Amino acid sequence: MTNLKGKKILLGISGSIAAYKSAFLARLLIKEGAEVQVLMTPSAAAFITPLTLATLTKRPVFSEVSTEESWNNHVELGLWADAIVIAPATATTLSRLACGLADNILVAAYLSARCPVFFAPAMDLDMWAHPATQENVRRLQSYGNHLIPVGGGELASGLTGPGRMAEPEAIVEYLRRFWQGGQSLAGRKVLITAGPTYEPIDPVRFIGNRSSGKMGLALAEEAARRGAQVTLVLGPSRLSPRHPAVQTIRVETAEEMHQAALRHFPDADIGILAAAVSDYRPKEASPEKIKKKSGSLHLELVLNPDIAAALGKSKKPGQLLVGFALETQNELANALEKLEKKNFDCIVLNSLQDAGAGFNVDTNKISILHKNNKISNFELKPKAAVAEDILDEVEMLLRQP
Repeated sequence: MTNLKGKKILLGISGSIAAYKSAFLARLLIKEGAEVQVLMTPSAAAFITPLTLATLTKRPVFSEVSTEESWNNHVELGLWADAIVIAPATATTLSRLACGLADNILVAAYLSARCPVFFAPAMDLDMWAHPATQENVRRLQSYGNHLIPVGGGELASGLTGPGRMAEPEAIVEYLRRFWQGGQSLAGRKVLITAGPTYEPIDPVRFIGNRSSGKMGLALAEEAARRGAQVTLVLGPSRLSPRHPAVQTIRVETAEEMHQAALRHFPDADIGILAAAVSDYRPKEASPEKIKKKSGSLHLELVLNPDIAAALGKSKKPGQLLVGFALETQNELANALEKLEKKNFDCIVLNSLQDAGAGFNVDTNKISILHKNNKISNFELKPKAAVAEDILDEVEMLLRQP
């Protein structure tokens, strides 16, 4: 049995000369035992006919959300799929996907999907190298989507360089490896905290921070992809996980996050504390909006519960606890102190001094510190790739006696 047998795959095709490769890709996927449903952008039909693809897949090809005959339900298509593979993905399609511009059925289905998404770009080398294209690629990866790297060689323009769509055989192999390695955390229960907490001053105002929750969500998605049963305790964030195996508990305050973490950690094999929890809260929150007056407004702040310390104290043999440290000075010393004080097994350190790291960005640059003084340093990467690095380290700890 191959890794793709029985998989339901939406194959998205956009308007590129590389679209001819999609016919070969569809045929290979079907040969592997997958079910393939083709979605095309309107411009893709100029390069390969829907009839060719319908004949190969034994399914009608959809290129519009609605026609005179019917409405093609992009929501049902997105829920049906085990994976979306967009090949070729042109610069225009990358931009639409990154911005959520749902003016065709491919982007509409993508926005409705709860499955892994893979995209194989295809374009000329200058378009591929342009900062706008690279930013769209980074943004898509930050959402948890998977880039199938471009190849190099002679392009349709006659130039030579990177930008070629990956060959169909390479795409199939990429999918095989994805599902083959996707169960390394099968049977494990993972608790992840993510996002900020908001501590109310009155019904309108609060104390909080700039955390978006992107790093914690990337960790939840990656752990679920590896087969874990994931409980995500998520502070106020506009983001939501896409993977159906992630159970999300939404909270607002540090106390609510504390209670949720205490409730779920005893059953967890792994705890990852990626949330940026407010250390303090107003001693009293006004039930009514505080009106502006002349002079100063004085707030008395009290300590919030220390979630990390509470979980570290209750940690049982066999449980792993991973902490995070965001520092602005004495980064290494402060992180090592926190590692010991909170009883973490390792701690992820990032610094606001590093460009591209920290809050509300799609990338991060981290170091992982262990109790045996081992330090693993990593380059600046999209947060989805950072999540892979962190979970690789966690799996290494799990394998230790």
